[in-house]
Amino acid sequence: MTSLIELQDYGDPRLDVFARLNETQLRHYYEPNGGLFIAESPKVAERALSAGIEPVAALVDRREAEGEARGILGKLGDIPVFTGGAEALRNLTNIPMTRGLLVCFTRPELKSVQEITEGCRRIAVLENVTNPTNVGAIFRSAAALGMDAVLLNKACSDPFYRRASRVAMGTTFQVPWTYADNDHYIDYIKELGFRTAAMALRRDTVSIRDPKLKALEKLAIVLGAEGDGLSDETIDSCDYTIKIPMSHGVDSLNVAACSAVAFWELSSVT
Repeated sequence: MTSLIELQDYGDPRLDVFARLNETQLRHYYEPNGGLFIAESPKVAERALSAGIEPVAALVDRREAEGEARGILGKLGDIPVFTGGAEALRNLTNIPMTRGLLVCFTRPELKSVQEITEGCRRIAVLENVTNPTNVGAIFRSAAALGMDAVLLNKACSDPFYRRASRVAMGTTFQVPWTYADNDHYIDYIKELGFRTAAMALRRDTVSIRDPKLKALEKLAIVLGAEGDGLSDETIDSCDYTIKIPMSHGVDSLNVAACSAVAFWELSSVT
């Protein structure tokens, strides 16, 4: 197992990534050549490692070093791994650590939209989804319910943010994703051969149970921001507008819940 460094000097610069840099600063750490992100919990770290992402440093609760995190520590290689009691780690990071492990990784280079959608039949497209918990939950549903890739516009929360990847249970390292940096990304997705379906609260909608949707060879399911939903421009650009039937006077679902329903119903997986 990797040799552990007892946490003594909180000012050790190797601890900056856990104690003194916020997620935006980590993201731009090596700018213009990429950055860092923090994976929280053994499960998330395991999936990042399995994806071939390079670890930089780790912080582990002393109790977990001989428990759930033990297997991961043996795979981290020659990086500094700090350990201490739960209270010391909380004082350092100012967060309650899930499963007692944080691992700092280098950010992998993202592929292009064309690269990650090649061969895909079903993709999710997120517009202005700014809540990292919702982004993480959508990724987990995408992985479980048959989405081949996820595209996000630049206003979305970063899927590699600690809370997003934790809620996603590390599926952000399994489902291919990238940013659609073109303002007219719906048109570009169509050029790649996808029909597009906007999840929106409009009357001129197609039933989510319409068999022609599931029969489509290539479909992009487009989901919008919490509260405001998709922009009118995006809805008008899509081939279909889909509304999930509601009862008991409920007018809408949280975007993460909506994604799970849509992915399940429209997946090409049988």
